[in-house]
Amino acid sequence: MNSVFEAVLGSWNFAPLPLLSLFLGAAVYLRGWSRLHRQLPERFTSARCVSFLSGLTVVGFAVVSPLDAFANLLLQVHMVQHLLLTMVAPPLLLLGSPYLPILCGLPRVVTRDVLGPFLAAPELRRWGHRLTHPLFTGAVFVLSNLAWHHPVLYELALRSRGWHELEHLFFLGTALLFWFPVIQPWPSRPIWPRWAMIPYLLVADLQNTALGGFFSFYDHVLYPTYAAAPRVWSLTPLADQQAAGAIMWVPGSMAFLLPVVLIVVEVLSGPRGVRPSEVARRTRPRPQRIRALPSSDRAEAWDLLSVPRLGAVLRSAFTRRVVQTGLLLLAALVVWDGWWGTPISSLNFAGILPWMGWRGLLVIGLLVAGNVFCYSCPMMWVRDWGRRILPGRLTWPRALRSKWLAVVLLALFFWASEAFQWWDRPAATASLVVAYFVAAVLIDGLFKGASFCKYVCPIGQFNFAQSLVSPLEVKVKDAETCRSCTTHDCLKGNATQRGCELELFLPRKAGNLECTFCLDCVRACPQGNVGVLTVFPARDATEDRNRSSIGRYKRRPDWAVLVAVVAAAAWAGSAVMVAPVVQWLAALQGSWGLSDSWLPITLFYLVVGGVVLGGLALGGELSRRMQSGQRTSWREWTPEFVYAIAPIGLAVWVAHYGFHLLVGVPLIGPALGRLAWDTGVPLGTGLITLPLAWREGFPTVQLLILDAGYLLSLWMSWRIAQRKATERTRRLGIWAPWAGLWTLGYGAAFWIFLQPMQMRGLPGQAW
Repeated sequence: MNSVFEAVLGSWNFAPLPLLSLFLGAAVYLRGWSRLHRQLPERFTSARCVSFLSGLTVVGFAVVSPLDAFANLLLQVHMVQHLLLTMVAPPLLLLGSPYLPILCGLPRVVTRDVLGPFLAAPELRRWGHRLTHPLFTGAVFVLSNLAWHHPVLYELALRSRGWHELEHLFFLGTALLFWFPVIQPWPSRPIWPRWAMIPYLLVADLQNTALGGFFSFYDHVLYPTYAAAPRVWSLTPLADQQAAGAIMWVPGSMAFLLPVVLIVVEVLSGPRGVRPSEVARRTRPRPQRIRALPSSDRAEAWDLLSVPRLGAVLRSAFTRRVVQTGLLLLAALVVWDGWWGTPISSLNFAGILPWMGWRGLLVIGLLVAGNVFCYSCPMMWVRDWGRRILPGRLTWPRALRSKWLAVVLLALFFWASEAFQWWDRPAATASLVVAYFVAAVLIDGLFKGASFCKYVCPIGQFNFAQSLVSPLEVKVKDAETCRSCTTHDCLKGNATQRGCELELFLPRKAGNLECTFCLDCVRACPQGNVGVLTVFPARDATEDRNRSSIGRYKRRPDWAVLVAVVAAAAWAGSAVMVAPVVQWLAALQGSWGLSDSWLPITLFYLVVGGVVLGGLALGGELSRRMQSGQRTSWREWTPEFVYAIAPIGLAVWVAHYGFHLLVGVPLIGPALGRLAWDTGVPLGTGLITLPLAWREGFPTVQLLILDAGYLLSLWMSWRIAQRKATERTRRLGIWAPWAGLWTLGYGAAFWIFLQPMQMRGLPGQAW
């Protein structure tokens, strides 16, 4: 028999004290629960009994199983033990509502003569209120977790049995306090409103993520005991520490995020069997809505253009021209350096600005402020100049008035940029930029209605798809003002200002799709009734309404496929950079005897795209089978839910391109120095060094962004499910397949960002 297996079998610790304590606790609970179950069967169900006994079993397994014996040999085993004591056992114990069963299970003389006077004391109740207050429970849980993982206390627990047991008591006790406000076992009463448990759990997840990331990426062994311990399975101490960090990071975060999702569902559901909208109608009067103006049926929002000075600057067409001029000069620099500069991409602005700087700023801008790139797009200025020669009088072909052409072009761009390594070929990048400008001038010079932006531009379609999550929207401020308007200048324009070229009628516009943030409608409106207003991210995509120029989402499969392709490319583009995938592609290339990697990369992109699109199709079918009453076709049912992939997709893009941005910043100095030297003006510009804290803390930021995108996707799909069914059980059935898909996508992205990134074509000191 294998020696390790024999050691595992012989490592059970049947110490009498912990076993006796567990069996005694189980017996007392069972005795009290059986009495209460007869009196209050609907309150003290069999499920509560099973939950409490399962919690005791988990505690017992953590302290008497081989986990305890191997905890001094492997940090990852010790981490599993801690997670069982802090994330698994406490919620199970509290779900059993143990307070009354334990009191009823004790001998009557104990509860009446010993515990009774203390439990009835007002001072004890006040202390109980303080000890279970979320501010105290959250703080003591976080501080205990951080303190016991400090090398001094951790080493003390590893070397002393007594301290080790005290550590476990602290973990279990503080975890019981932490989960108490979340579970709220009966008959306790909540101190904070239910929704407050969402930030409560997310703050705890923040420290868990930071600590797990520290273990995963720290390049030295933290605890000397594990460095000197005998090796098990030929695992190095540093690899063991990294595995322990991953265990704390991934399952630990899921333990916090899962109850967050359940609480979000609970808060949004309202009373069982009643829609939240119905509750709102019953509790407060609603203003009369203007059916023709769906974009203005919500409460007044803050207008970015109302900010003194800033609003005037943003409204000005001159400001847009200045910004476009700056980007046009940068594009000229990229073209010039790409064609005539060094072929080394990390020293060429054609390799730095488009692929590292611009992409990172693009997705951050979408996340923070909306479609700011289209606002500053230099191609539109060149196009406007070109229209002096090409007036743009033709009509775009009816057969191409959809997003299918854009879907194909965008998918080809994502694939070709990796398959042919455009990011490492400055001359190819420069040619691509020139081709982009030429296409914009020719298409919009021949066809009217901003056809290039609306139907062709891959960058614009990427921005449209991800702007679903943006917190700002160009929309009307007052419905009545638009109702009395007869000129519709925002759409048609006037003598001094053109209207919306993309044919978005502002009173019926909803969301950011197809909006380039050009602000032409703002300048054209004579009443000043159009602004850049704050909106709840992604909320519009959960509503079934007829949108100007777009219609209903459920009848636009082309838009749904576009959003899905953008999201699929986020996972594929991030994964193709990590070490395991790069090594696998290299092995595939070698086994096929290929001189370059375009064919393995093509296969990889096809597989990832097929998995994402196939998963969405399967999720739509499983979800549709849960509907009742009138059956809806799969084509109308699925697209609405597909839009919910946008938040987690954007989160992956931001985490991925944010990494590119931080990598690209240090390269600006050497590129400037090289360019100055080539032009005969040596500046001696050196490498820009980023603070170490930025580089080491960025993985934690990546995972926090991913957490937010995951939760927003879950919320979006739940909102849509609420609209599809009135029964809570059926809603959950409709929502469950989509929640499963977002969870799988979250897990895949989590794994990707835990892997070492390959610094392809970059000097090692850049990061």
